[in-house]
Order: sequence, then C-alpha cells, then structure tokens
Amino acid sequence: MDALKWLAFAAGVLLFFATFVSVFDALVLPRGTKAFVGTHVASALRVGFRVIADRMPTYERRDTVLSYCGPGWLLAMLIVWLLMVWLSFALLMWVFLAPASTFFDALRLSGSSMFTLGFENPVGAAPLFLTLGAAAAGLGVVSLMIAFLPVVYNIYTRRETLVTLLDALGGSPAWGPEILARQELIDNTAALETLYQRWAEWAAEVSESHTTYRVLVYIRSPSPLRSWVIGLLAMLDAAALHLSLSPLTAPPTARWLMRTGIVSLRTVAASLEIPFNPDPKPDAPVSLTRAEFDEGVEWLTESGWKPERDLDDAWVNFRGWRVNYEAAAYGLARLIDAPQAAWSGPRSGARRVIPPERPPHRQPGPEFDGLRETTLRRRAARDGQHHVHPSHEGAVPATDKD
Repeated sequence: MDALKWLAFAAGVLLFFATFVSVFDALVLPRGTKAFVGTHVASALRVGFRVIADRMPTYERRDTVLSYCGPGWLLAMLIVWLLMVWLSFALLMWVFLAPASTFFDALRLSGSSMFTLGFENPVGAAPLFLTLGAAAAGLGVVSLMIAFLPVVYNIYTRRETLVTLLDALGGSPAWGPEILARQELIDNTAALETLYQRWAEWAAEVSESHTTYRVLVYIRSPSPLRSWVIGLLAMLDAAALHLSLSPLTAPPTARWLMRTGIVSLRTVAASLEIPFNPDPKPDAPVSLTRAEFDEGVEWLTESGWKPERDLDDAWVNFRGWRVNYEAAAYGLARLIDAPQAAWSGPRSGARRVIPPERPPHRQPGPEFDGLRETTLRRRAARDGQHHVHPSHEGAVPATDKD
C-alpha cells in the first residue's frame, strides 16, 4: 500500500507540473505555444459546438451556437485547471495521511484546502505545507483567469472597432469589389489611402494578439454577418483589385496592406496548423475563377470605376496577389465557420453566398438641380474632362453617385 501511495505522490508531482505549465503558457507567457491541455480542450469544444450548429436551419442560428465556443473555452479551461490542481494535491497528500486513510480522504482535504473552506484540518507538517500550497494554487488559478479576461476582451474590442467600420464601407459580409464601389459611388476614393493604412496596422496587431491568445480566433463578432477573417480577406481583395486595375493611381498604402495582411493571415494560419504554400508562384492556380473575377470587376465598373488596365492583364496581376493569401484565408474561414461571403471559399455543407447588403440610394428631387450641376462640374474638373450638362443630347445620365 505504501508503494502505491508513493507512486501516487510521483503522479501528483507530474500532474501539478503539467498544470503549472499549462496555466503559465496560456495566461502568462506572451507568445503562442502548443499547450497540450488547452489544445485538446479547444478541439473537443469545437467539435461539440459544430455538431450542434450543423443542425441549425439558418446561418444566424449557427452563429449563435458557435458564439459560445470561444468564451466556453475560457470557462472550460478554468474548470479543468481547478480539477487538475485538486487531483494533484490529493495525490501529493495521500502518502502523508494516516495509514488507514483512503484516497477519498485525500480528495476531501485537497478540496477543503484549495477552496479555503476549512472543513478538513491537516495533521502533521507535510499535510499542513501541502494544504497551504493547495490554497495558493487554487486562488492563483482563479486570480490569473480574472486578470486574463480584461486583456482578451480589450483586444477583442479593438479588433471589432475596425470590423464594424467596414460594415458601413463594404457591407456585411464584406466583399472587396463592394468596398471600392461604395467609395467610388460617393466620390471618396481618396479616403482609401487612409483605410489601407489603418487595416495594415490592424493586421499587424491581429497577427501578434491572435497567435499569443488563440482563443481570440474563435470569439465571434457581435453581428452574425461580420467576421474579422472575412473583413481582412475583403480588404486584401480590395487592395489587390486596386493595384491590379488602377496601378498608376493606387495609393502606396495598398502595398503596405498587402504585405502586412498576407503575413498576418499566414502567421495566424500557421499557429493553427492550417496548410498553405509559403512560397507560391505568381502564376499558380487559385480557387477564385476568372468568371467570378470578371463579375466583381463588372460590379465595380458599374459604380463608375475606370480601370487603367484591360481585364486580361488585371486578372494576371490580381491572381499573382491572391495566390499569397487565399489558402490561409479560406482555411481560417472554414475553421471558424465564417459567414459565406463572396470570394471567401467553401464551407462545410451546401451554403449559398450571402451578398453584401447595400443601403438604398436616395437621390434629390428636381429642386436640387443646381446642386447636381455643381457636383458634375467638380467631378469633370477632377477627371480633366469637358463638362456636359445632363440635359444636353447625348449626355450620360446621372448615376447612383450623383
């Protein structure tokens, strides 16, 4: 019996060490690590929530179920760590209790000590020392989790601020051609330079935070049709389209976003072991078809966008950009079951593509003809063209951006 108790003591030492490493890696160490306990708990939760979500009739219901996955991991890990501390100190205490004591007695003393309930009193120096250790370990795990939650949700709030902004600029779910089209419709393409810069900085922060605290990957946006993965993919597609269709007027920050966004997606995907080619050839095939690309360009040109390249050259350049980030973005979108946006890849099961919803356009009545005339003159001056009044024969009628 003594040999069994000493064997249990050795197992308790190993279990406590494993618990300490798991807690330290997840809550203290400022870098991404492959924690055995956390990884397996996350996998089990993801499979369980996915099984339930797959039975939901609509994507909104699926999103509601899956929204519990990320926060559920935090609660599950707290419970698992406390159970590990409880069991490890019971294994450590058993050998020092009275000879007639059972392992259940050790569990009672460990639980009383860890939660500082005090319904069991230790007898002897070793049990007293272990009792104090169990109390410190239990309170330490709870305190670290309490301190960890504000860090995670502060990062989450910063992430969602720009994702929510994109809802107004590119619809929900976001789509690259729609982002450019909306700016063209309101004569605001100059603002794309700042938008690209902000998303480049955002992508760098996501790369650091979502590899350090991987639970953020699974914490979903408040709205079912918004997603950080889809938002970044749409911004990369918008920048790639801008550089491919209009290379002479594309702002330099578009290239900043391409480089930073590609690195960010690859870094997060690699931390989650999502496969992708780290060094693809520019002419390597992509999943996005030429027909889908042509459809997106047609959607963009209908808003008034004037390409500087023909479609064949633009497609070659766009494919050369997209091959660098498509596989990583598609893998992340499948992993978290992001909304089925256009150009975002396949999902499990048959899904229809959800187009971005554009708000209705309201045009002023005839009493605002003078204002419309001023707008047309300003636009003609910007484009270096001779202005023709819309009422003249052969003039192009006002589009949605008037």
